[in-house]
Amino acid sequence: MPWPKVLLMDQRIEFIRLFQQPEVNRQELCRRFGISPKTAYKWLKRATSGDSDWAQDRSRRPHRSPKRSGKTIEAAVLQIRDVHPAWGARKIRRRLTTTPAIPAASTVHAILQRNDRVPAQRHPSHYTRFEHPAPNDLWQMDFKGRFAFGNRVFCHPLTMVDDHSRYNLCLQACANEQSETVQQHIERTFGRFGLPNAFLVDNGVPWGTCSQMRWTKLRVWLLKLGVGVVYARPYHPQTKGKNERFHRTLKEEVLSMMTFTSLRQIQVEFDRWREIYNTERPHQAIDYDVPASRYRLSERSMPTKLPEVEYEEGTIVRRASKLKADFRFANRRFSAPEAFRGELLAIRPTATDGTFGVFFGAHQIACIDLHKPAK
Repeated sequence: MPWPKVLLMDQRIEFIRLFQQPEVNRQELCRRFGISPKTAYKWLKRATSGDSDWAQDRSRRPHRSPKRSGKTIEAAVLQIRDVHPAWGARKIRRRLTTTPAIPAASTVHAILQRNDRVPAQRHPSHYTRFEHPAPNDLWQMDFKGRFAFGNRVFCHPLTMVDDHSRYNLCLQACANEQSETVQQHIERTFGRFGLPNAFLVDNGVPWGTCSQMRWTKLRVWLLKLGVGVVYARPYHPQTKGKNERFHRTLKEEVLSMMTFTSLRQIQVEFDRWREIYNTERPHQAIDYDVPASRYRLSERSMPTKLPEVEYEEGTIVRRASKLKADFRFANRRFSAPEAFRGELLAIRPTATDGTFGVFFGAHQIACIDLHKPAK
């Protein structure tokens, strides 16, 4: 039975004083204080050793720890942790390439624990991981939530992540979320890395929506480049889980660590950290490899001139006007969505007599019903 914790030192001192009295029944005294004779004689030995602090608890740490990590390994672990405060044991272990023997992740965690470097434990949720089989099959694109850095001045971080490799292709501090701004940075990214097969985006500005009624100029521009647009399920951020996880990492390792005063300063830090993320930081989802080890440039280069949509021979083709996106067919005028102003459209008959589908490439964007009166 453990000794009571209340007034522990006073009880030990009193016990030893009583224990040393002549003709005391030591076994009965031990019973009354709730300790064993072995413990009693241990405290008697300490009390008679001449140590003034004999009644205090002593460390239970062993005198020797032959299996404990050496100072070189411990210093290397702490050095990596200090440079990357948000990294856990597994990531740090992956970066230990200069130590004589690479310790287990549990050992690295123990080093972080005894040096007060471990944050509160997270409990991960259970989920099924999915990734596209090759780089550039799908890029995930989104704006991380805006944040203020000055008087009424906001930063809107634009991010693009390759679904297969988790490679960050674009991390841009934008002043707004307008379509022109996004297209400018997409074009620059395409010029460096080539074209993906498709983008996965949210429903809403500036991307558009899965509804055929919400076309945007940005979406039309991507389709002319042969880049598909895939929309996430509304109210299901887990659909873009890789991008959401990237945003959380960006917040933990950059945004929560510094205070910024300008977009220029933010971009300098984004560029510095992006290099670390892609080439140094081990990624748990890809077996602690770095994203750069799995990413390859796209074989599809950004064209110097935006291509025109082509249709098979014999297709009824009309060009929408540049002012109202309307066009003439069957001696009447019909309208297309505003995003298609000046674009070449195809008109194809449907299974219902008198109705036609209006197409941009393979995508139907409107419907014509000749049975309805002209507006």
